[in-house]
Amino acid sequence: MVESSEGQCVHIVDDDDAVRESLAALVEAGGFLSKTYPSAVALLNSPGGLAADGFVVDIRMPEMNGLELQQELNRRGVRAPLIIITGHADVSLAVQAMKAGASDFIEKPFEGERLLTSLKEALEQRSRRPRNRSLPTLTGREREIVDRLVAGLTNKEIARELGISYRTVEVHRARIMDKTQARRFSELVRLALGAGHPPGMGPAGSFAA
Repeated sequence: MVESSEGQCVHIVDDDDAVRESLAALVEAGGFLSKTYPSAVALLNSPGGLAADGFVVDIRMPEMNGLELQQELNRRGVRAPLIIITGHADVSLAVQAMKAGASDFIEKPFEGERLLTSLKEALEQRSRRPRNRSLPTLTGREREIVDRLVAGLTNKEIARELGISYRTVEVHRARIMDKTQARRFSELVRLALGAGHPPGMGPAGSFAA
């Protein structure tokens, strides 16, 4: 169970009223304070919008999406951890957010404890020097798959590009997760980026929102 984080305020940005309020109730149950905003523009225009210990941001929003909000926060020098909430079809955008410094991305649907754990870890890492971890020895095929995962490709897109079956990609991916001891996909992405895997390939063509 996540320990209490009393006094730390998380700003939640989501254009869905029900999801926004549910997320606020969740983080408050985890011991955080919360403030909610219906859009990225509302956050940026709020006098206290940038004074947060952490942000939870939906990737798909009108006017300005979560990735664009992150870029604006970076431009303004805001360094609080930011966690992206994403649908399955938005993983490539979430990977871009990781490359731009997001602490984590969480795919819908997800368990509430997943978000609370990610918030706690992000806030703890903010106050200490990050550990440098290197990728273990991977086979040539495994490295090809890691490169494409970091580029934001789905398993089906990787299978099509490499001329192998979807099931083969799944097997390789499971072995990669085991070798790297990554507990989740976002952790594998962070580890691969830290190890210098090429970020420039570009993408090819329970809690639910």
